[in-house]
Amino acid sequence: MIEGTILLVGCGKMGGALLDGWFARGLNPVDAIVIEPAGRDAVMPCSKHRALTCLPHASKIPRDFRPDVVLFAVKPQVADEVVPAYASFAAQHPVFLSVIAGKTTGYFQRHLGGAAVVRAMPNTPAAIGKGISVLYAAPGVSDVQRQVCDVLMSAVGAVEWVTDESLMDAVTAVSGSGPAYVFLLAECLRDAGVKAGLPAALAANLARATVAGSGALLEQSDTPPETLRQNVTSPGGTTAAALNVLMGPDGFKTLLTRAVAEATKRSKELAG
Repeated sequence: MIEGTILLVGCGKMGGALLDGWFARGLNPVDAIVIEPAGRDAVMPCSKHRALTCLPHASKIPRDFRPDVVLFAVKPQVADEVVPAYASFAAQHPVFLSVIAGKTTGYFQRHLGGAAVVRAMPNTPAAIGKGISVLYAAPGVSDVQRQVCDVLMSAVGAVEWVTDESLMDAVTAVSGSGPAYVFLLAECLRDAGVKAGLPAALAANLARATVAGSGALLEQSDTPPETLRQNVTSPGGTTAAALNVLMGPDGFKTLLTRAVAEATKRSKELAG
């Protein structure tokens, strides 16, 4: 059950997924305000919850609105323009919860005057309730505020916490950006199938179903991924032949390790 008042700043794909998850968990629309510069028409949940207040700017928020949570879900490139407008809410002692990639809790405390800040990194499967979010609470966040943030993020999937904020860059690289790596796998598998002679539609269906099915198997099994891989691989068979390439010196593991390292580096750069 989602309780309390929420100010959601930004309602794109992630903000919209969170809002839908909260409504599914019982949030009363009158207890939330959404700030979306594109206006009410840009916020899909507005069409389902007419009592939800959607405003274009912080200056439009009613003076008597006292949020328990202010959640930032905007792009990191516009954070400098958006975040300072909410500094006045710090006097009301809400928890500021951010899903903005790369921006540290220190960044928000500088702009918000030492407020209670929790940083979260969700990923796009949140859109279907299958995401995973990793959270870090800055000093000064109460146990109750931690629990509130946990409940809010669990509305779109699993939740983990870390006590070392520096780990959030690697979290971003692995799970935040990770869905793109999986989609690329499906894309490459499709294209390789076409090159091997399959009709394009069949190759696309095989790649999609194989990636999706394998992910579901991994989710529902306690078996480590390396064991699941070995279970598919007969000695001297077709899978082994393919894995000899993928697991070679310049293969999949090497490339993915480099990719995660680059994404981690970029996350640190975004922090400024």
